[in-house]
This record gives sequence, structure tokens and C-alpha cells, in this order.
Amino acid sequence: MLICIPAANAAQPSAAPPTAAPPIAAQSTAARPTAAPPIAVLTIDGAIGPANADYVVRGIARAARDGKQLVILRIDTPGGLDTAMRDIIKAILNSSLPVASYVAPGGARAASAGTYIVYASHIAAMAPGTNIGAATPVQVGIGPGGPGGPGSPVPGPSAPADKEGADKKEPAGGGAMERKHLNDAAAYLRGLAQMRGRNAEWAERSVRESLSLSADDALKLKVIDLVASDLPALAAQVDGRVLTVLGREVKLATRGAPVEAAQPDWRTRVLSVLTNPSIALLLMTLGIYGMLFEFMSPGAVAPGVIGALCLLLGLYGLQLLPVNYAGLAFIMLGLAFMVGEAFLPSFGVLGLGGVVAFVAGALMLIDTDLPDYGIPVGLVAAVAVTSAILIAATAGVALRTRRRAVAGGPSALLGEVAEMLDASIGGEGWANVGGETWRVASAAPLMRGQKVKVVGRSGPLLMVTPVDYQQQGERS
Repeated sequence: MLICIPAANAAQPSAAPPTAAPPIAAQSTAARPTAAPPIAVLTIDGAIGPANADYVVRGIARAARDGKQLVILRIDTPGGLDTAMRDIIKAILNSSLPVASYVAPGGARAASAGTYIVYASHIAAMAPGTNIGAATPVQVGIGPGGPGGPGSPVPGPSAPADKEGADKKEPAGGGAMERKHLNDAAAYLRGLAQMRGRNAEWAERSVRESLSLSADDALKLKVIDLVASDLPALAAQVDGRVLTVLGREVKLATRGAPVEAAQPDWRTRVLSVLTNPSIALLLMTLGIYGMLFEFMSPGAVAPGVIGALCLLLGLYGLQLLPVNYAGLAFIMLGLAFMVGEAFLPSFGVLGLGGVVAFVAGALMLIDTDLPDYGIPVGLVAAVAVTSAILIAATAGVALRTRRRAVAGGPSALLGEVAEMLDASIGGEGWANVGGETWRVASAAPLMRGQKVKVVGRSGPLLMVTPVDYQQQGERS
């Protein structure tokens, strides 16, 4: 079939097709800059322990799930527990996001455990007026001459830097265990410094000599990467940096990025309360006394339930802390003596021994000299005095009970009025005496239902006489 094309169309000159306009959606996307992923901010304020370690570990994991580009740890700490510090450092080293440690605000510090966390971070920053260092590990039992003891060298930030032999320098004195902790801590911090390309020599001296630095001095010695006055300034300074995170390079785009602060949730707050040594000690003491009251008054239920819960919560809090088990044994022994005083009154001897054992155990319970992790002496004294008052009250009740005349037994039956259960046969029969059935004997004949009075006892046989000589009840 032949298809004819109109001549007009055939003769029309061919023109270049007009340039296609981009789609409206594409135009708006190209014109609008892509929003930078947000920055997560976690705050470590105070001594580092199980609660804020859990908060930081979960916060870093949540930031990775939520698509954040950077985690900033804002730090102000005097130090903390070694196990909690290492949990935080493990989370930083294994994070899929870069982590920046920022010692802020002005007047804050990253001492001891805080220094290790700063060195472990991908970016180390400080605010003006802050300090870092004094990373010597603190242990219980360190005496004069040991690290942290009165005889150990603790030069300040202006101490002369003797580079030759700095790596070898150790505090005078100290036993093998102190040197072991010191060498382990120095090697750990030096390894973190080498990983991040920071001043490893000063890091080791900070451990061995308890050195500290201001923010400007730390920047000059390449202990940190930058000094920033606030979070927006920090975000602006790290913008465009390329960091190595788990073997891959990550470029930051933080200028103008939204900053989202992650506050501690209920789990962190509850854990913070439970891991307070004073609270844990009080919970354990209340638990023991609650169980004691339940045993003394079976069926009360409430003291037993509350006591069991307090005891378990107290023990849970203690197992997260560096507990001296000798101190814990003294506390349990003291509480056991106090319980024994309630059940086996020794007129205060057991109770007094229990108070002494409890005080000794409470004072040595927490196996660290770190700030915020000791048990106040005032609290120990208050608990001991309260226990002593309870023991004195128990002993007083025992003494009064001992002096009281016997209210039960055979002598209590004399003078009782009883009722005959049957007629006497051969001068003997059965009677209801005080709700109990006794064999009774009388010189006079007795009728069923007749009232009699107990006048004596011969073994299991009670001697009775009729209350009156009128017959009561029916004759059997």
C-alpha cells in the first residue's frame, strides 16, 4: 500500500529540535543543597562508671543506626573505673562512625580515664580553659612512694620535660603489683596515641608522672587536634576532614549540620542510682532487715517482698562495682550476727559484734580510691548507730521477758475453773480446762457439765473441787 505524504509537510524545512527542559523535580533538587546528616552529642559529666559507660556504648550504636555522620563526646570527668573506661574505648574503636572527644565547657577536665578516651577518639578537641592528663592509675593499698602516694612524683603541667629516659621513668618505690598496673596503663595509652598519630611520648609520661596540660599546651604538643570555643566552632573546624574509620575513609560535612543531643534515658538513670556504692549498701541493709522482720512475723508478706527486692537490687549494683570481697564478707557476717541477736538473744554480745563487723566491711567494701566511688564515713556511722539502737531495743525486750513471771505451764492452771465433760467414776473423770482436755480427780462425786476448780496437780492428773455442791447438767 502506498502512503502519500502531503506536499506541504514534505516541503517543510527540517529544524533542530528544541532543547528539552529539565524536569521540575530535577531542577529543584539541583538548586537545593543536600542536607548534611546530623551530629549526635553524648555527655560524660562526672566520674566514669557502669551507668555512663552503658549510656555512651548504646548512644554510639544508636547514632550509627540513625544515620548520624559524627558522634561528639562532651567530656568533663575526674576519672573513673577502668572497666567502664575500657568499655567506652572499645565502643569507639569498633564504631562505624567517627567519634570526636570534646573537653568542654571552659573549666572542664579530662583527667585519668578521660585522657584515655580522648586519645582513643578519631578527633580530639578541647575548649579554652580546660585541661587533660594525670592518667596515673589509682589503686587501693598504694602506700607512700607508690603511684598516687605521698612520696610519688606528681609534677604539674609546668614540670620540665626530660625527653631522655622519659619512657623509662617510674615512680620511686611501689611493689610489683603497682608497677604492673603502671606499665599496663602506660602501654595502653601509648598504643592509643600511636593509632591516632598523637604524641605518644607525652601520653606515657602522663601515666608515669601524672602530667597535665592546658588546652593550648596540648595543641602545641599534638596531644589534641584542635581547640574550639563551642560545638558550632568544633563542627566548622572539622568540616571536610577525612578520617579512617574501620579501614575506610570517611569525609565529614559538618558545617551547618544539625546537632542532636542524646540525653540519658531511664535505664541510664536507674543504673546510675543502683551503682552508687552508698545506695547499694543501703539497699542491701534494708533487704536484710526486711527479710528479718518477715522471719520474725511470718505472714506479714510486705517486709519479705520489699526486703527481697532491695537485697537483689543492692547485690546487682555491687556486682557492677569494684568490690573488695573481704569487705563484703565482713558486711554479711555483721548482718548475720544482728539477725542472730534477734532470734537468739545474747543480751547484746552478738549484736555488738555484728555492728563492728558491719562498720569494718563497709569501710573496705569498694576496692578503689576514685572520686565519687567511696562510701561516706557518715553514712556508715548512721547505719551502724541505727543497727545498734535496734539491737539495744531487742536486748532490752529479752531482759524484760527474762524477769517476767512464768505465764504458762502447769502453774498457770492453778485456780482455773473447768467444766466436767463426764461424770466422775471412782473419783476421776475428764474436764475441759482452758480449752484443753485434762484427766481430773476429786474426793466429791462430779456430774457432767459441773463447774470445778483446779487446786493442784499430780503429773498428768489435775486435782479439782466442785465450785458448788449443786448439780449442773444432767447426770450421766
